This record gives sequence, C-alpha cells and structure tokens, in this order.
Amino acid sequence: MSSTDRSEAKTRSPLLRMALEAGPLVAFFIVNRMEGIMTGTAVFMVATLVSVALSYWLERRVPLMPLIGCGFVMVFGGLTLWLDDAIFIKIKPTVVNLLFAGILFGGLAFGRVFLKLLMGTVLNLTDEGWRLLTWRWAFFFIFLAILNEIVWRSLPTDAWVNFKVFGIMPLSIAFGAAQIPLIMKHTIEEENEAT
Repeated sequence: MSSTDRSEAKTRSPLLRMALEAGPLVAFFIVNRMEGIMTGTAVFMVATLVSVALSYWLERRVPLMPLIGCGFVMVFGGLTLWLDDAIFIKIKPTVVNLLFAGILFGGLAFGRVFLKLLMGTVLNLTDEGWRLLTWRWAFFFIFLAILNEIVWRSLPTDAWVNFKVFGIMPLSIAFGAAQIPLIMKHTIEEENEAT
C-alpha cells in the first residue's frame, strides 16, 4: 500500500465514522424504549441502510465491515419482523462475532491475516504485529459472543438493548485502545518502508 493511500485513509474523520456506526444503534435504543423491540428493529434496519448509504456518499465506497453488518441486520431484523420473534435480533451479535472470530482463526490457520486486509489502510504493522493483533481480536469476538448469549438469555429485552447499545461498542472501543501498545511496538515507520 502506498503512503498516499494511507494518508487518505487517515484524513477521514474517525468521529464521523463512529457517528455513522453508532447512529443506527441510538435510533434502535430510542425507538425500542418508546415503541418496543419490533418497531425498534424496523427502525434499526432503516437506519442501518441510511448509514451505509451515507458512508458511500461521503467516501465513494462502502467500507467492508459496515456492509457486512448491514447484511446481518437485514437478515436477522427481517426474520425478527417476519416471524414476530425477537430472538433473531438478539442472537445477531452472537452469530456475527462468532463468524468474525471464525474468519480470523481460519485465516491464521491457513497463513492469512485477514485483519490486515480490513485495517491495512490505517495501520502499517510488521507481520508479527498483524498476527498478534488478529489473535487478540479473534478471542475478543468470542468473548463478545459469549457475553451476548449470557445477557440476552438472563435479562429482559430492554436490558439486552441497553447492553447492545451501551455495552458492546464501549467494550470494543476499550479493547481497541488496549491494543495501542502492541500497535506502537509493531508499527513500521514510513522512513523504514522507503529504505
């Protein structure tokens, strides 16, 4: 990847990206409080589509992770509404996190570091750094899947929605922040890359 690609990726606002990702969750939370899980799910689906469309409009491309997330929201949200059963929207985080963990572990088993394909435009790490980061994220995705299963099976729906909105994203941000020492240790400097 060229330094131009990396600098272009770094100029995109992380706050705007976070707002686009969090917007559908906030809408889901608010509408669930006012109208219940079914209406909240319908609004979540629409807001997710709007978020992906705005991402495309702003960046002239759809980032892979939001696109995958949108697909899962449409499938599990659609099943929730069609079958009038909230279990589908509740198990979506479990399925998605297990899928991500499986992809990362599978890639490692075959000598591929898929995390680099997703984040290689914003990070420039050594191969060892990418491998370590991939292991950590894969285990974290398993942790999130287990945690989601515990929460939705043991707490009322409104408490699960609170966890989904105010638990998963902050946990992910905190986990990502905890990876900064590893990232700094394994970052390849631009000058070294040129030589």
